[in-house]
Amino acid sequence: MKFIPTELPGVVIVEPAVYGDERGWFYESFSEPKFHAGLRGMGLPTPRPFVQDNHSKSAAGVLRGLHYQLPP
Repeated sequence: MKFIPTELPGVVIVEPAVYGDERGWFYESFSEPKFHAGLRGMGLPTPRPFVQDNHSKSAAGVLRGLHYQLPP
Protein backbone atom coordinates (compact mmCIF):
# COMPACT_ATOMS: atom_id res chain seq x y z
CA MET A 1 0.00 0.00 0.00
CA LYS A 2 1.18 3.48 -0.85
CA PHE A 3 -0.05 6.40 1.28
CA ILE A 4 -0.15 9.78 -0.45
CA PRO A 5 -0.83 12.88 1.67
CA THR A 6 -3.18 15.55 0.31
CA GLU A 7 -3.63 19.23 1.06
CA LEU A 8 -6.77 18.41 3.08
CA PRO A 9 -6.02 17.69 6.74
CA GLY A 10 -6.57 14.02 7.60
CA VAL A 11 -7.28 13.00 3.98
CA VAL A 12 -4.90 10.44 2.46
CA ILE A 13 -4.94 8.69 -0.92
CA VAL A 14 -4.26 4.97 -0.48
CA GLU A 15 -3.00 3.13 -3.58
CA PRO A 16 -2.75 -0.67 -3.57
CA ALA A 17 0.16 -2.60 -5.07
CA VAL A 18 -1.06 -4.36 -8.23
CA TYR A 19 0.64 -7.59 -9.35
CA GLY A 20 0.04 -8.66 -12.92
CA ASP A 21 1.30 -10.78 -15.78
CA GLU A 22 -0.06 -12.20 -19.05
CA ARG A 23 -2.74 -14.12 -17.11
CA GLY A 24 -4.31 -11.01 -15.54
CA TRP A 25 -3.80 -9.13 -12.29
CA PHE A 26 -4.35 -9.34 -8.54
CA TYR A 27 -4.24 -6.81 -5.78
CA GLU A 28 -4.96 -6.68 -2.10
CA SER A 29 -7.15 -3.61 -1.95
CA PHE A 30 -7.21 -3.54 1.83
CA SER A 31 -5.21 -5.03 4.70
CA GLU A 32 -6.05 -3.74 8.16
CA PRO A 33 -2.52 -4.12 9.63
CA LYS A 34 -0.92 -2.35 6.65
CA PHE A 35 -3.61 0.33 6.61
CA HIS A 36 -3.30 1.08 10.33
CA ALA A 37 0.50 1.07 10.16
CA GLY A 38 0.43 3.52 7.25
CA LEU A 39 -1.97 5.87 9.02
CA ARG A 40 0.00 5.71 12.28
CA GLY A 41 3.16 6.44 10.30
CA MET A 42 1.50 9.66 9.11
CA GLY A 43 0.31 10.55 12.62
CA LEU A 44 -3.35 9.86 11.77
CA PRO A 45 -5.91 7.93 13.86
CA THR A 46 -7.07 4.46 12.81
CA PRO A 47 -10.75 3.85 11.96
CA ARG A 48 -13.07 1.04 13.00
CA PRO A 49 -12.02 -2.51 12.00
CA PHE A 50 -12.24 -3.76 8.42
CA VAL A 51 -9.98 -6.75 7.87
CA GLN A 52 -9.15 -7.37 4.18
CA ASP A 53 -10.50 -7.04 0.63
CA ASN A 54 -8.98 -8.45 -2.59
CA HIS A 55 -9.72 -8.07 -6.30
CA SER A 56 -8.50 -9.98 -9.33
CA LYS A 57 -9.14 -10.06 -13.07
CA SER A 58 -8.20 -13.00 -15.27
CA ALA A 59 -7.52 -12.83 -18.98
CA ALA A 60 -9.67 -14.88 -21.37
CA GLY A 61 -8.95 -18.61 -21.06
CA VAL A 62 -7.28 -18.36 -17.63
CA LEU A 63 -8.59 -20.73 -14.97
CA ARG A 64 -7.93 -19.67 -11.38
CA GLY A 65 -7.92 -22.16 -8.54
CA LEU A 66 -9.81 -21.66 -5.31
CA HIS A 67 -7.78 -21.65 -2.10
CA TYR A 68 -9.00 -22.88 1.26
CA GLN A 69 -7.06 -23.46 4.46
CA LEU A 70 -8.15 -25.01 7.73
CA PRO A 71 -6.87 -23.43 10.93
CA PRO A 72 -3.72 -25.18 12.27
